[in-house]
Amino acid sequence: MEHLILIAEEGERDLIKKYLPTTDWPVLVTGVGGVNIVRALRDIDKDTHVLNIGYAGSANFDIGTLVEVTEVRTNHPNCKFNEPQLLLDSIDDGLFPIANRKAVCYTNSDFVLQSDYKDCVFDMELAYIAAMGFAKTSALKLVSDNLSLHAYHELTNGVQ
Repeated sequence: MEHLILIAEEGERDLIKKYLPTTDWPVLVTGVGGVNIVRALRDIDKDTHVLNIGYAGSANFDIGTLVEVTEVRTNHPNCKFNEPQLLLDSIDDGLFPIANRKAVCYTNSDFVLQSDYKDCVFDMELAYIAAMGFAKTSALKLVSDNLSLHAYHELTNGVQ
C-alpha cells in the first residue's frame, strides 16, 4: 500500500516537522477547498493510505489542541439532506502521535466564523478527501483558532 501525507497549504509542512518528524511519507500540497482536492487527488492510486494534517477551527477546543478526526461530515447549516457517513481510519498505530482529542470534523466551503456545534473541528478539505475512496484515510488537525479568521492568520499566515 502506498502512503501519502496531504496538506492544503505549504505552511502546514511545519505541522509535519513538529508532529511527524520521523515519517518518510511523501507530501502533496493540494490547495484549499473541495475543487482543489478533487483536482489534486483524482489520479492518485486508490490503494493508498492518505493522512491529512492541517489546521482547523473549533468553537470550544483550546487553540493548540491536536485532534484525531474519527468522522467527517459537510457543514450545511441552512438545510438538511441525507449524506453517507464518512468514518476515518484510526492512526494510533505507533506511526503518529496520540492526539489530545478525538472528534468529528465538519468540512465547509468557506471559513466558519460562528457555529452552535461544539466538541468538533472545522476545515475546508477533509470530507472531499474521505469521499475520494482511498484504502485508508486518516486525519490530524491542530486547532488554530476559535472561529476567528484573524487568529487563524496570526498563527498560520494561511489563506487570505
